[in-house]
Amino acid sequence: MADSDVDDLEDAVAVFTSVRPRLFGIAYRMLSSASEAEDLVQDVWLRWQTCDRAAVINPAAFLATTTTRLAINALQSARVRRETYIGPWLPEPVDTSADPYLGAERAEALEFATLLLMEKLSPNERAAYVLREAFDYPYAQIAEILHASEPSVRQLVSRARKHLTQERRAPATATTQRELLKTFLAAAKSGDMTALEQLFSSDVRSLSDGNGKVRVARAPVVGVARVARFLTAISDWFWDGVDLDWVNANGQTILVVRHDGAVRCVLTIGATAEGIDHILWMFNPAKIAALSAAEG
Repeated sequence: MADSDVDDLEDAVAVFTSVRPRLFGIAYRMLSSASEAEDLVQDVWLRWQTCDRAAVINPAAFLATTTTRLAINALQSARVRRETYIGPWLPEPVDTSADPYLGAERAEALEFATLLLMEKLSPNERAAYVLREAFDYPYAQIAEILHASEPSVRQLVSRARKHLTQERRAPATATTQRELLKTFLAAAKSGDMTALEQLFSSDVRSLSDGNGKVRVARAPVVGVARVARFLTAISDWFWDGVDLDWVNANGQTILVVRHDGAVRCVLTIGATAEGIDHILWMFNPAKIAALSAAEG
């Protein structure tokens, strides 16, 4: 390999490395899966290696555009796969304490509740919302990325914002969320049904993601009384002999629940001013393996 080729490859690596955290941030918010986002970013790297880089005027814009377009395609195929998923599908948690850049970006489109709501957006709405709200891209640049007009991009972002604000009230602060999770844990472990009911908003939901795993609820549990009864019913066996580790994921506090040294699940809650509005239980080993390994 000629010296010029080596220098060119080194430059390509340097450019890609400098923007890689942002590319992962875009891909993760689009796909709600850290593993799928990593695969996609690797695909972007391969394309960057083989493209005519001399013709690229703005490498960062080129790489962000490639990432977003691949993410739109990946999201379309992912939705087809998720139709066969057994039970509720939840976002794959990503350790924001281990990836400070991801957590340092604007918080929009990173919390679990928002990621879940974004599943209802079209791929283009989701892309426009992520680029605008999480990364503050100008409308004109988003239009170039999506091959759309600027007015249509403004409409995409507006529709996405409207949907998300209609579906969910303003979330609690990170500090409040952590304190509520601690209080919830104490009530859940003791099976105190009254204490649990007092923590919940009127539309509270408990969602368990196990993809068919044994002893994992395959349907959402909805409503104050039903969720409280469900938690009381499992309190006499679920918490016996477990170890709990506190981790920061998606900018929120979550619990890694271990039994006999093995990870049983990852648990977190979402909350608004009215109280806890959703409880998320992640049992699927494929989704929590990386977080569990990092925490361990």
